[in-house]
Amino acid sequence: MGRDGDIRRWKGKGDAKASVRRKMTRRVKTARGRKISSVRWLQRQINDVYVQRAQDEGYRGRAAYKLIELDDRFRLIRKNSRVVDLGAAPGGWAQVAVARGASQVVGIDLLPIEPLDDAQFLEMDFTEIEATKAVIDLLSGPPDLVLSDMAANTTGHPATDHLRIVALVELAAEFAIETLRPGGQFVAKVFQGGADGELLKLLRANFETVRHFKPDASRSTSAETYVIARNFRKKS
Repeated sequence: MGRDGDIRRWKGKGDAKASVRRKMTRRVKTARGRKISSVRWLQRQINDVYVQRAQDEGYRGRAAYKLIELDDRFRLIRKNSRVVDLGAAPGGWAQVAVARGASQVVGIDLLPIEPLDDAQFLEMDFTEIEATKAVIDLLSGPPDLVLSDMAANTTGHPATDHLRIVALVELAAEFAIETLRPGGQFVAKVFQGGADGELLKLLRANFETVRHFKPDASRSTSAETYVIARNFRKKS
């Protein structure tokens, strides 16, 4: 699928967008034994425009539209580029990368991922020392783009969860800095208003520009946003 051809743009706005939401709004009946939280989750999924689009257009999840928006805005995925997808399950971002012209896509995740044409997946922990070599061995050269849509498992303790989230993003950034080609790009999901001071310092020391962006496909109730670091300055 090409950038201007096979990925369809959803252009409905204003009244049209509201009309779609009204038509798609459905209720989930509370079944005996089902938790209220489960009912609310199902209600949100059924009435989520992006969930419906993913089902209609063959993507593996609503997260695909976050990358589509990011790529439309920042032109991250270049034709014949090499892309690494950290935390790739279930494979929606890899689908977008392949569809938009990447020649090599390697995803890595602790979870198994259903095979995808023109992409390769590793079932392993990217933080392990051998993971970097395993990823690079599948590419014909250094990656042009490193993506991370990972989120650390939460404990319910805000301070602890924040530290775990920041640590995971920092590891992804270090992976990118270790492997990217000169001029390469890095995109990662962050929370609570954006990347913290130490991470920003690390990225600004290694990339020409660093900024944040929250796609429309991110739920308004979510604290997630994305940090986009562009034009990697490879140090000798």
